[in-house]
Amino acid sequence: MKVQRVSLWLLSAMLILCSVYTRSLRRCPVSVDMRHLEESFQEIKRAIQTKDNFQNVTILSTLGALQNTKPLDVCCVTKNLLAFYVDRVFKDHQESDPQILRKISSIANSFLYMQKTLQQCQVQRQCRCSQEAINATKIIHDNYDQLEVPSAAVKSLGELNVFLAWIGKHHQETSAA
Repeated sequence: MKVQRVSLWLLSAMLILCSVYTRSLRRCPVSVDMRHLEESFQEIKRAIQTKDNFQNVTILSTLGALQNTKPLDVCCVTKNLLAFYVDRVFKDHQESDPQILRKISSIANSFLYMQKTLQQCQVQRQCRCSQEAINATKIIHDNYDQLEVPSAAVKSLGELNVFLAWIGKHHQETSAA
C-alpha cells in the first residue's frame, strides 16, 4: 500500500514539474505581426527567387529536424535561426533595389525585436538548448556554408517563408495554450 502511495506521489510530482516547466516556456512568446512579415516577404519573394541559381538546393526547406522540433526546443531553435538570419543572411545579402532593401530591413528589424525577447527568456533560464536543437541549426549553417556566400544569402532569403511559417505555427500553439 505504501509503495502505491509513493509511486502515485512521485508520478504526481513529475506531472506537476512538467506542467510548471511547460508553462515557463509560454512566458517567452515571440510577439510580432506575422502578417506584416509574411506580406513583406511576399513583396520581395519573386525578385529574390529569380536570383536563385541553385533551384535544386535547399537550406531550410527539407530540414525534417525543423518540422519535428520538440516543444522544449522551440525557443532555442527560434533563437538560433533568428541569429542565423540576422548575423549571416541579412548581412551577406547584397541588394541594389532600394524597395527590396527596405523590405529586407523591415524583416530584419522584426527579427532583432524577436531576438531581444528571446534573449530575455534565456537570461531567465527559460530557453534551454538540447543537443538535438543545436544539431538542427548546425545543419542549416552547414547547408549555408556549402554555397558561395552571395548564393547562400539569396537561397536563405528565398526560403524565408519556411521559417516564417514555422514561427507562425509555433507562436500560435504557444498563444493558444
